[in-house]
Amino acid sequence: MALNSPDDLDAQALVAQIRECYGRVVYATKTHEKCADLCTRRLGHLKIWQIILSAVTTSGLLAALFGGDKVSYPATLVAALISLLLLALNAYAKDIDPGQQAEKHKKTASQLWDVRESYLSLLADLHDQRLTSEKASAKRDELQARLVAIYGSAPRTNPKAYADASRGLKEQEELTFSDAEIDAFLPPSLRSR
Repeated sequence: MALNSPDDLDAQALVAQIRECYGRVVYATKTHEKCADLCTRRLGHLKIWQIILSAVTTSGLLAALFGGDKVSYPATLVAALISLLLLALNAYAKDIDPGQQAEKHKKTASQLWDVRESYLSLLADLHDQRLTSEKASAKRDELQARLVAIYGSAPRTNPKAYADASRGLKEQEELTFSDAEIDAFLPPSLRSR
């Protein structure tokens, strides 16, 4: 970025700050996406266990009804114990509701994506010298206010999701594309080659 004004140091500091904000939003977006994935997996496991425990409870009750005297008491006891486990699992699911948590994380990630792209556009405009430092500062402040509102209603993330996001961004390059990959998405007239 070629800065030719007397305020080069101020402009460089502004760009550095916006880059830092952009990086934080990239990580926050990916972390909420990973949290949504974790919640969705937890919900899937929870549903499977609910089905298994319901099936065992039903089987135990059917065995108690039709199994005769020798089977009736043990089947009833097993069905009652498994039913108690199912009750505990359902109470747990009611309190944490992983499906609802997944939706909240998805919504937050979507809102953060919009801010992330706005930061990227702001950096591009600064690079091309389309904005003065004052206008860029005003846009930065606007984005910061949007982030405060988003973070104010965002669900908490967890260390596992952050580690997954870090691995995805650094090692698996989940947010990066080669020129060839981008060209493959574009019509021929817009390709770089």
